[in-house]
Amino acid sequence: QVQIVESGGGLVQPGGSLTLSCVASGSIVSISVMGWHRQAPGKERELVAHILSGGTIRYADSVKGRFTISRDNAKNMVYLQMNNLKFEDTGMYYCNFRLKKTWRDPFDDNWGQGTQVTVSS
Repeated sequence: QVQIVESGGGLVQPGGSLTLSCVASGSIVSISVMGWHRQAPGKERELVAHILSGGTIRYADSVKGRFTISRDNAKNMVYLQMNNLKFEDTGMYYCNFRLKKTWRDPFDDNWGQGTQVTVSS
């Protein structure tokens, strides 16, 4: 069993900053992707940023230059530093780990419950 827990969401004014954190625990033997997705009301879930095991990073165009994803492999943690937040960044932010629970298993996606980010004046 794997647990994914996000933290760090909240209410922030436009132009403000927040840092999200996420930790994965439990039976984990290998991680191929750590990432953040978000879902705004009435919209589909979308990729915000992810980092591959080899270090390659991808950002959504809408957050490039404002958000930074980072990780701590030893702690199975991934972070999302969000600067210059905009109204349109509001949504539920979900952490995702693509991982193996045993060496015989395929990689599969594991999600947290989400943390709410609200950008409002």
